[in-house]
Amino acid sequence: MDTAFLHTFLLVARKGSMSEAARQLDLSPTAVAQQMRVLERELGASLLQRAGRTVRPTEAGHRLMEKAEALVREAAGLRTWVHGDELQHEIHVGTVATLLHSALPDILQEFTARYPHTRVSIRAGLAGHLNELVAEGAVDVALTLQPGYDIPKTLEWRMLREEPLVVLAHSRLAGSDPLRLLREQPLIRYDRTLGGGKLADQFLRDAGIVPQERFELNSLLAVSMMVERDLGVALVPDTISPFRDAQALVRIPLPQARAARVLGLLWLRASPKKVLIKAFGECAEGVMRSDPPSL
Repeated sequence: MDTAFLHTFLLVARKGSMSEAARQLDLSPTAVAQQMRVLERELGASLLQRAGRTVRPTEAGHRLMEKAEALVREAAGLRTWVHGDELQHEIHVGTVATLLHSALPDILQEFTARYPHTRVSIRAGLAGHLNELVAEGAVDVALTLQPGYDIPKTLEWRMLREEPLVVLAHSRLAGSDPLRLLREQPLIRYDRTLGGGKLADQFLRDAGIVPQERFELNSLLAVSMMVERDLGVALVPDTISPFRDAQALVRIPLPQARAARVLGLLWLRASPKKVLIKAFGECAEGVMRSDPPSL
């Protein structure tokens, strides 16, 4: 039995869609369907059933899911065992997009100083997808948002940074009341499908503020650039950013403590690359916890 097919099955079962699984695996939907048929034929059981436009595991499929995750992880561990120290020269890192152009370059600079011959493969994505990749062993360690569910015992989580919401504004508005800015200035909104955007949206709802929306973007860097050009204000997590100390920008704290975006590291407890993961975590902690607080 091909463990790659088990990995495909797990992705289909979690996503409820063969086409979505195909997209993430860079395969055609036909190829994914063929893998599922081969798996069902080998096991002699129907594993998936259609439910409208989605697919879901059958009873046999649910039983397979209980075992398949461990099998996929063990297969990855066998590869490491066979190659010995060779695979210690490569680490697969997942990251939310925010950190690609902020903390990650500094983290990698420190990490490569320690391990100059280690290849680092970087994969950016949404937090939920990254968490799945870690659980499946496809990514060794992820810089991601804290999961909103109980973390399985197979995974390890370490918080690195809390980022409270702040109003990001042009420097001409320094000293202004942040709530008044959110009510009166055009809003450059951070994407509501992302963790920080959801926090901001919930804050606006709780405060009874109906903003004058101008743009909605899924990049904090792009949001900062728009604010720098005085196109509006933004309500965003107080993140590490190349624009953090730009003279044209000010970060205005909200009047009282609010929910914060929580960033950290997620990895498999039983990962065969514990040494590299530990070193990467130390570098990430040094960079992300040394960042100065907002003014």
